[in-house]
Amino acid sequence: MGGFFMKRIDYDTVPIENTHIASITAIDSPFQLKKEIVNPNRGLVAKTRQEIRDILHGEDTWRLMVATGPCSLHDRPASLEYAQGVSHLRSRYEDSLVIIMRGYVEKPRTTLGWTGMINDPHLDGSFDIITGLATSRQLLADINNLGVPCAVEFVSLDTPQYYGDLVSWAAIGARTTEAPVYRHLASGLSIPVGFKNSTEGNIQVAVDAMVTAKSPHIITGINEYAQEAKIDTTGNPDTHIVLRGGGGATNYDAVSINIAINLVRQAGLLTETNRPIMIDCSHGNSEKKFKLQSVAAENALEQIRSGQRRIMGLMFESHLHEGNQQWIAGQPLKYGVSITDSCINWEETERLLETIAKALGPKRYVLNPSIGSSTYEN
Repeated sequence: MGGFFMKRIDYDTVPIENTHIASITAIDSPFQLKKEIVNPNRGLVAKTRQEIRDILHGEDTWRLMVATGPCSLHDRPASLEYAQGVSHLRSRYEDSLVIIMRGYVEKPRTTLGWTGMINDPHLDGSFDIITGLATSRQLLADINNLGVPCAVEFVSLDTPQYYGDLVSWAAIGARTTEAPVYRHLASGLSIPVGFKNSTEGNIQVAVDAMVTAKSPHIITGINEYAQEAKIDTTGNPDTHIVLRGGGGATNYDAVSINIAINLVRQAGLLTETNRPIMIDCSHGNSEKKFKLQSVAAENALEQIRSGQRRIMGLMFESHLHEGNQQWIAGQPLKYGVSITDSCINWEETERLLETIAKALGPKRYVLNPSIGSSTYEN
């Protein structure tokens, strides 16, 4: 007869911490990094945040916010060239649009892939995060210095301390909107925040996130000296939904937008004047076909021209050149082409923004709170 013999182990000596950690390396504190790389244009950040708040709450009835730019920033020269183009468009269309640039230096991944400039700035799989934080902060500072405000998605709960002062608008992504820690993070941000619907197309989770973020919370996090701290937030009143499609369907159409508006109303967050809806023209709303971003944008514009005034903004994924390219660690890349999601090119971006600006025109509206639409006044 066989028997089971247990090996004698002294469990008092078995490691129970860091058993799956290869190494831990200290990094500079947010205070130190901000001291080394200062914000060159604090006034731009403050002004743009207020402009977005005014659009969101219906104080500015003239303009839309438009966030345009690469899916992710990976190449400094191409990013700055794109930013220079955005700077010209901001001046050209400032009466109709508040244009900000996607400055995404962190990327969430459904499975695996390049996770952004902060995590892997050398694009070689070395994950030099110390350099990545500095490189990312410097790039965002330089974009701001060109007079171009930045939009980002916060993926790490700590990184807002490292570069949040350079950000004019922030997204909480489709994969993280439902997580309480990101809702609590948003409640303490000094930035207008857009919550995306889930990857399956669930809008309710974004509305729930707005409710949570508006309330105060007591959370843990790091302070500017990288010390773990107890943080009391006041709640963030400057949040909205980002409709990005999902679950194999788009949600930029009038029916979907009215569903979203009604959900905001049921949550007690719809006021007589606020505009709580942004349309992400990429991702599920382009059916993951980058050239269809224009279809989503033109549909949203037609709704606006027909009186739908709960839409506060549009978002595009755009780069110098269209499409994308495969990232292979250490391999050379084409200039000005995305290494994450596919993007429209600069010429199409210019065309779209001109179309949007002309469609809006110099008109003011009076919001009808009962239906979420408006009438124009010249």
